Amino acid sequence: MPWGSAYTKLLVSSGLSNLADGVFQIALPLITLGITRDPTAFATVTVALRLPWLLFALPAGALADRLDRRRTMLLVDLARAAVIGGLALAVATGTETLWLLCAVALLLGIGETLFDTAAQSIVPGMVEPDDLSSANGTLYAAELTMNQFVGPVLGGIVVGATATGAVAGSAAAYLCAAAAIALIAGSYRPERTGPPTRIREDVVEGVRYLYAHRVLRTMALLTGIANLTATAMLTVLPLYAVAPGPMGLSEADYGVLLTAGAGGAFAGSFVAAAAERTLGRSRSMLVAFLQFAVSTLVPGLTSWPVPVAAGMALGGAGAITWNVITVSLRQRIAPDHLLGRVNAGYRLLAWGSMPLGALLGGVLADLLSVRAVFFLTTGAALLALPLLLLVVTEQAIDDAEAEGTRESAASGGDGVPEDEPAAAVTP
Repeated sequence: MPWGSAYTKLLVSSGLSNLADGVFQIALPLITLGITRDPTAFATVTVALRLPWLLFALPAGALADRLDRRRTMLLVDLARAAVIGGLALAVATGTETLWLLCAVALLLGIGETLFDTAAQSIVPGMVEPDDLSSANGTLYAAELTMNQFVGPVLGGIVVGATATGAVAGSAAAYLCAAAAIALIAGSYRPERTGPPTRIREDVVEGVRYLYAHRVLRTMALLTGIANLTATAMLTVLPLYAVAPGPMGLSEADYGVLLTAGAGGAFAGSFVAAAAERTLGRSRSMLVAFLQFAVSTLVPGLTSWPVPVAAGMALGGAGAITWNVITVSLRQRIAPDHLLGRVNAGYRLLAWGSMPLGALLGGVLADLLSVRAVFFLTTGAALLALPLLLLVVTEQAIDDAEAEGTRESAASGGDGVPEDEPAAAVTP
């Protein structure tokens, strides 16, 4: 697979960034548990972390189509290192508060919207269109290995010894990721034609494209429903899993539990492209959605760690299969000059539901119980299945992909990074 040096450096940078994310995602709730175990108060940190996808996704997409995507990723990683470094200082001096954690989570969430939108939009400029599924699968494998396998285990172990060390280690990993991005040569700023436009006009253009595209719009809604229910479940899971919760796990054991989902996702990242070829895109997405629904149901049925871990592994495999297929389709369908805004609009629907899910999980756990959250999220996910079956058919996907190829050719093709051959980005 001749992906080239630019993609390889992106792969290394993504792995390091996600190692930082993985350590921090286990450190943040465990530090919060030391401040409060009230479900609603506990959920506010997750709400703050995910809220930027609801508030800043569209501007982030417009910026991804205006600015050099590589430079954006570099600056965001440097900023994230600085923010987490400040939190490490607060934890070391014992001055961390719930409001400080919310503020840090909000800043990191803003950085995530900018970084992830630019990262998803840069990949088509580094590999050939036929390699997008395998390239995205490999990228997801690296991300998941670090974000949900190495990171949480390492974070759980280190937090058990020193929370300061876990947070400081996350900051150091972001710095190393920034160094890897800095080594990528060339410009990844999309070519723009026509008179200058305002950010608002750019945002409106991207939203209109996504709203008018039935397949992309439906996939975004389905992903949003899945993410809402998953975030509701995962927000309250530490209360259920970590002692004195029903599962009775230690902090380190909880980190290990989360790696079950990562293990399934890691395996799924390598079979997603094969499943796509064997079953077709629509059937593969249906199976993936059902796997996800099972993963949210199991903790409601039992507090025994083994089946809960197995359910999370199944859900992880389904989630990565869904992501590889839908992200690759989005990259093939949307023209490059609109890709950042389409990605951002898509993620507004897909990820903007996360803060709502976090808040919903905390409130439902307060009003009913943590276990009730697991049953309700599973039911909500299953109610969305008819939308998938009726709209995202194999024929509809093929038609959308063919139309995207025609639109890209009519607009003159994609912008070419300076250090890569034109063939690498020919639609």
